[in-house]
This record gives sequence, C-alpha cells and structure tokens, in this order.
Amino acid sequence: MSPRFGSAAASETPAGQPGGAHAAGPRAATDRPVDGQPVLQVEDLTVAFPTEDGVVRAVRGMTYSVAPREVLGIVGESGSGKSVSSMAVMGLLPRSAQISGRIVFRGEDVLSMSPRQQRGLRGRRVSMIFQDPMTAMNPVYTVGDQLAEAVRSHSAVPQKVALKRAKEMLDLVGIPQAEARLRAYPHEFSGGMRQRAMIAMAIINDPDVIIADEPTTALDVTVQAQVLDTLMSVKDAVDAAIVFITHDLGVIAQVADRVLVMYAGKPVEIGTTAEVFTKPLMPYTAGLLGSTPSAEGSRAGERLRPISGAPPSLISLPPGCPFGPRCPLAREDCRASEPELRHRPAPGTTLPVVSRDHLAACHHSDELLAAEDPTRFFRAESEVTP
Repeated sequence: MSPRFGSAAASETPAGQPGGAHAAGPRAATDRPVDGQPVLQVEDLTVAFPTEDGVVRAVRGMTYSVAPREVLGIVGESGSGKSVSSMAVMGLLPRSAQISGRIVFRGEDVLSMSPRQQRGLRGRRVSMIFQDPMTAMNPVYTVGDQLAEAVRSHSAVPQKVALKRAKEMLDLVGIPQAEARLRAYPHEFSGGMRQRAMIAMAIINDPDVIIADEPTTALDVTVQAQVLDTLMSVKDAVDAAIVFITHDLGVIAQVADRVLVMYAGKPVEIGTTAEVFTKPLMPYTAGLLGSTPSAEGSRAGERLRPISGAPPSLISLPPGCPFGPRCPLAREDCRASEPELRHRPAPGTTLPVVSRDHLAACHHSDELLAAEDPTRFFRAESEVTP
C-alpha cells in the first residue's frame, strides 16, 4: 500500500481540516461510571517545529489524562494545537518536530519506545479516526482490503479471517449489506458511510483508546448525528476511551464527559462538560460559548457575539496571557505574566463552589464566576443592559 494513504490503524499521514456542526445540550453525567486508573496520561507535552521564520511552538505544556470508557473533548480554534497533540500521541509527527514531556499508556512511556514498539501500539491499543475519510483511505484499494490490512498488520491471520472481521465491524457501525460493501471502493461510499468505515477501521483491533480528530468533518447535521451515535455505541461495544477533538461545542456537549479548552497551544480550562458550559472560568471559553448558535438564543432574537481579533502567531506570542489582546477582562497583570492552569478562584472567596477538578488559566476568573451570564463581557456596549 502506498505510504501516502492507509488505514486509521496503520497510516502515518494526517489529513483534512476541521468542519461540521451539531447542536445539543450538555450531558449531566456519564451513561455509566468512569473508574480505574487512567489508560492514557499526557504530561507537560511540548511540540515545536523549526521554520525559516522561527520556531513554531504548536503545543506548550499540555497535560491531561483519560480514564477507561471516558470521553474527553478537546476544543479550540484552528491552530490551537489540538491535532498536533494527538499526532504526538500517535507518533505520527515528522522527524523535524521537537517533542518533550511524557505520553504514558498503561504505565509505559510512548516517547521512549522504539519505532517498532510504537507501530505495535498504534492501531492496536491506540487508534485514530482522521479528519477527512476520503483522503485517509487509499482510493485504489477496496474498503474490505483496507480493513483487513488493519487486522493483518497486527495479527498473523489469513486474509479470509481478516475479511470476516471486517464484515463484523461494518455491521457494527451500521453499514447495510456489509459483505457486498467490502468489495466497494471509497469513492462508492457516501460521506457518512466513509466516516463509518473509518470508525470500523479504528475499532477493528479493539483498542483501549480512540482518538477522534474531527470525525464529523463535512457532514450535514443529520448524518453527523448518526455518526456520533454510531461512535458512542461502538465505544461501549469495544469498551474504549475516546479523545474527541473538535471546534464544535455542540458536539462536545453531546458526547464528552470532560472538556479541555486549548488556546495558543496550551490548555486554558479543563473540567466536567456540565461545569465548563455553565460556569466557564476562562474568558476564552465564555467567548466560545457566546459565539455558538443555540435554539434558545434564536427564539429570543439574540445576536451571536464573536470574539474580536485573531489567534496570535505561535512563532511570536504576545507578552503575558496569549488571549490578552482579545480579552475584555485584560489588565496590566494579564500583560505582565501568563496565568497558570490551576483551581480558581482562590480559597476564602464567597463565590459559588467550583470543583477541585475544574482548572482554568486566568487572573480574573472570579469576575466570570460572579457574573450571571459570563458571555455578556463579549457583547457590544449597546447590547449590555445595566
């Protein structure tokens, strides 16, 4: 198979750009308890790319963990470092990438593994659903052959056995006439069917962790909902954890147990989905929520409130908080030092209780927490009622 193409289990080529939208309310709790030790831990991960213009600091000190059967949503604007961090976990970054920190899977440090050990892990224990299924699949091989390759790259089984497993996976993800579809080529599938085939490829070896990088790219809302339902169903079927990467807050609200918000290559807020959506402690998170369409806002005739400005250059970050130039709460202390990701607000305040696991990187989280509507800070002055 050409190295330019390949399966989600074996490919070393990322593809695609973000897209899609889906509206839903935040989940109040998980469908079943999340317990046990983390299956995946990322500790102080940094990724930099040397260029002629300078060093691009794509990921700056990213830390998170994922428990068995948990869904962690990673959200942020394009260029915030979401996909680069996932490629580092998969070991798919180019050799020019400068990587430091720790990526621990089941107690083993992935970054200290040999390339052969990483290939054995990738696709078998940790798999990935890439952004664009059309470019992630080889157009000159049948879907069945590519699914079978994902099996045979990790197990010494005959092609007939691998194809039987491939049919079972297509059945599991809801593709009709699965046996006949094994002989079809990717271009003969619709967009939703190709995405289901990519999900089948990701779960075909019963992985412990699935990294879903914009899995609903370029799908209409109806098909997107079907694909999300399929992904959540197969997650339970194979008993896997999911790292769900997107810029769509509606999707995150529907599928994630916890949310990690990224900005300028660094986590700026993390907590349960319900708490982050109802009590954002970082102005950037509040800005994202205020710029997202909702049924309630449409009925009330409210206008969307986009965040002004543009993300900073990762080659030359502004002093202090990277979000400072776009932040309505920015002050001198924000320009003097970049806030650390920690529990906020400080103990002893009379503000509402915040979970110890709800962390934010902002010097003025107390103002957001005290506000009845944190998105009000991003409204134009004419829209703000006294």
